[in-house]
Amino acid sequence: MTPIITEPLKVERINIAISNLATNLIGTKIVQLSDLHYDGTHLSDEVFQEAIAKCNQEQAELIAITGDFVTDKPQPIPELAKRLQQLESKFGVYGCLGNHDSSTRCVPEQLMTALEKVEIKILFNEVAYPLGKEIALVGLADFWSRKFKPSKVLPQLEENLPRIVLSHNPDSAAILAKYRVDLQLSGHTHGGQVIIPGYGAAPELLQEIRKQTPKFISKHIPYLRNCVSVVKNWQWSEGWHQIGNNQLYVNRGLGTYFPGRFRCPPEITVITLERK
Repeated sequence: MTPIITEPLKVERINIAISNLATNLIGTKIVQLSDLHYDGTHLSDEVFQEAIAKCNQEQAELIAITGDFVTDKPQPIPELAKRLQQLESKFGVYGCLGNHDSSTRCVPEQLMTALEKVEIKILFNEVAYPLGKEIALVGLADFWSRKFKPSKVLPQLEENLPRIVLSHNPDSAAILAKYRVDLQLSGHTHGGQVIIPGYGAAPELLQEIRKQTPKFISKHIPYLRNCVSVVKNWQWSEGWHQIGNNQLYVNRGLGTYFPGRFRCPPEITVITLERK
């Protein structure tokens, strides 16, 4: 079953300038995927295979997957791992868990183990150095989980060391603003899925409507209720954002929920690092 409304996969390209970036890392290419929701319903095989092929065409140094690998069941995990094993990058594939991956129904340990077997490393409040000691890659537990612990991870790093942080929910950027985060990669929002020309993401408009609607009414209207439960900061629903001294990039994801996508195509992000 495919979404009622869908759009062609789009490759977004962006250059990110990082302070103190080592000379040998200038031009490093990172490909980001997010929100696969691989469950036989929310992501078509055609889009998934096209995404894998386009990722490999980039010949990136690193691939980052920012959560929601599956939706609400563990059964698709073995086949998902088999598909993701096709991904190719010079220094590996890394990721973080999303809110759907972190639920007990999805068995996060099973997902992490299956991905580990195909050499995809999930960073769970961990630091790795796939690109060398000159830049850290940090992966955080999902923002909604009780295990989201940036205070136990980021202070370990030397202040002058550049770092990229994988954190599924962009709302976490508000908490991470007190730390140095040269680039935060997130997903979760699906870009809002529906973009209203001249306004922006439909959920942001619904959020404003909800504020003007009496609570005893709004709580009975699903779209008004649910749009707020996804994120508070719908202004960060997609693309690049400067938050204090930090940079945030939000990928629109591959998977799609009902009613589908309009002017909000599924996305692969190709990031090239520059020195600030």
